[in-house]
Amino acid sequence: MHLLSKSPWAKSPWVRWGIGFGLGLLLFVGISSQFRSEATLPTLDPLPQDPYIQAYFNQNQAATYTDPYRQIIRHGDDLEQVVVDAIATAQSSIDVAVHEFSLPAIAHALADRQAAGVVVRVVVENTYSTPMAQRGSPAAFAQIDEHYQDKANDQFAFIDVNQDGVLSEDELSDRDALTILDQASIPLIDDTADGSKGSGLMHHKFMVVDGRTVVTGSANWTLSGTHGDFNNPDSRGNANSILVIDSQPLAQRFQQEFSLMWGDGPGGQPDSLFGLQKPHRPSALVSTPGSVLEVQFSPTSKTKPWTQSVNGLIAKTLGQATQSVHLALFVFSEQAISNQLLPVANRGISIKTLIDPSFAYRSYSEVLDMLGLTLPDHNCKRDNSVPWANPITTVGVPALPPGDKLHHKFAVLDQNIVLIGSQNWSQAANTTNDENLLVIRNATVAAHFEREFQRLYDGAELGMTPQLQNTITRQQEKCGL
Repeated sequence: MHLLSKSPWAKSPWVRWGIGFGLGLLLFVGISSQFRSEATLPTLDPLPQDPYIQAYFNQNQAATYTDPYRQIIRHGDDLEQVVVDAIATAQSSIDVAVHEFSLPAIAHALADRQAAGVVVRVVVENTYSTPMAQRGSPAAFAQIDEHYQDKANDQFAFIDVNQDGVLSEDELSDRDALTILDQASIPLIDDTADGSKGSGLMHHKFMVVDGRTVVTGSANWTLSGTHGDFNNPDSRGNANSILVIDSQPLAQRFQQEFSLMWGDGPGGQPDSLFGLQKPHRPSALVSTPGSVLEVQFSPTSKTKPWTQSVNGLIAKTLGQATQSVHLALFVFSEQAISNQLLPVANRGISIKTLIDPSFAYRSYSEVLDMLGLTLPDHNCKRDNSVPWANPITTVGVPALPPGDKLHHKFAVLDQNIVLIGSQNWSQAANTTNDENLLVIRNATVAAHFEREFQRLYDGAELGMTPQLQNTITRQQEKCGL
């Protein structure tokens, strides 16, 4: 089990303003002209927030803030500060379940509340549960997968404030989130606490404060998930959202999910439950003034009817659309959802879909179905895809800042219903991972997600894009078609 060990390092002051600001200016004086004047771009008027459900977006064009680590003034909500502000309200308890956690301001905020007597508990994915001091230097990162290598190198550079290639105790205490939690004696477990090698993915991104406030959404608590990659000044962070919801009944549902994973916590009985070890949790309805919410958690065993799963809930809700369906998804590969969406399209309901460019045109992507196309996989085999007989062209990929991804997992129906959570629209998320989904019926909340969708849709590449045509041509040549 990858658990935090006791550290001899004493906590030092976190903000080393002179060093951090000076180095920030030196490192990023070459910011591209494309984004240098971002703060001077027209800013939209803010939308009204629901009193009980607030929505925030790290690329929100109705707000500006200064990236605290790269000193870049940019459009967006400061998602890290949103979480910090929620933590500051805690009087009794804070439970965190987040796939990846490396933002130091959040870690310091949790440490402060722990010192004030608030009970803080943290669950993370085992891949990301090791403090940087135990992960070695960039030379050691060369032995790991390229994706994780890039992430590790970016985090190392972020922690290494004086850029001398060595992480000092002060730097780790200032900027390595897991070291900060460890030094504050905040208990932490990962998804090996059940005695396994880990669930599919502990993919949650939620926090429950005082058994009343739920903070959830698509954003991991990382630089790339909020502000942008540290080593890439053009990056603005993967497009993400966070909701802050004041609802005791909803908080109780998330608290139950957390308790299943936590069990007795570190050093207790090995009774933590992750993945399919958990009992089936059917969807549940809760309400706040002016809203009806439905919540469900994954995974669901394949022995259960698919309609009882989170993806089944997604499909059922999509089928209720009467005017429009707008999807902004990291990945969409669940064939059964596409099959349920087809009758909606056949009823003449407008469907617009955006998928992250890295997934949009893979052989298993439902983008191809919607475009009426099929594409063999890398082994030249065809899957069970069902190309739409009446394809649509309002589907494609957004234009994103270099290095960023469309990490959203939301849908807006009829400008009144929002589907949002950690769950990607895939079979793995549905049947293997620890995930969550909310269906929110509230026009005020939906307006925020509709604006975010339109921001991404404007300028998107739709239909038969050059990228897609090149993908088809290459695969046809490879497979002799």
